[in-house]
Amino acid sequence: MTSREARHRDVSTQSDDTETQKKGMRGWVRLNVGGTCFMTSKATLCKEPLSFLCRLVQDDPELPSAKDESGAYLIDRDPTYFPPVLNYLRHGKLVINKHIAEEGVYEEAEFYNIPTLALMVQRRIEQRELDRCKANVNHVYRVLQCQEGELTQMLSTFTDGWKIEQIVSVGSQYNYGGSDQAEFLVVVSRDVSDVHRNASPTEQADGKARELLDRGSRMW
Repeated sequence: MTSREARHRDVSTQSDDTETQKKGMRGWVRLNVGGTCFMTSKATLCKEPLSFLCRLVQDDPELPSAKDESGAYLIDRDPTYFPPVLNYLRHGKLVINKHIAEEGVYEEAEFYNIPTLALMVQRRIEQRELDRCKANVNHVYRVLQCQEGELTQMLSTFTDGWKIEQIVSVGSQYNYGGSDQAEFLVVVSRDVSDVHRNASPTEQADGKARELLDRGSRMW
């Protein structure tokens, strides 16, 4: 092989390599989201065919778009919340950094028209709020003292979440009113949140039950 033939072969090989690289890059796309660039494949973005991102890279004529000087598609959205969206399209899982607000990711899923992602984020938000409510609930107990004649009235007027846990007869020796009626200790409970934890239970009962709760609060 002459030197000219060798040089021609090298140039031809380099040209083939360049063409192969160009063909490979045709499946990739740059996105400029709020000034931050992301690079991914068209196949990834088109996993949700009706999404904004799929329509964007398919040059949908009904979806006006612009590109920056590097050829990246310009998207006027907050880049903070874009990685969870892109990663969901890559592997179908919801991964959100603990420093990122889930509500922000939900808004982006709605904007990019990815309903499956929006539903996953919504469920996570609902579960988070449910867990928060459970964490803020405390079981409060009160011990009330009442006479036999007051017991029936108390049971009929006890309201607003208070439950009877136990009724204990303590005999007439606990008589503070000069009556021979039997005395009872009534254990009641209620689940209260942090917001109402310090609220007086006397504000949450009516009539005789309020009076008994107030007496029981002093005993406890």
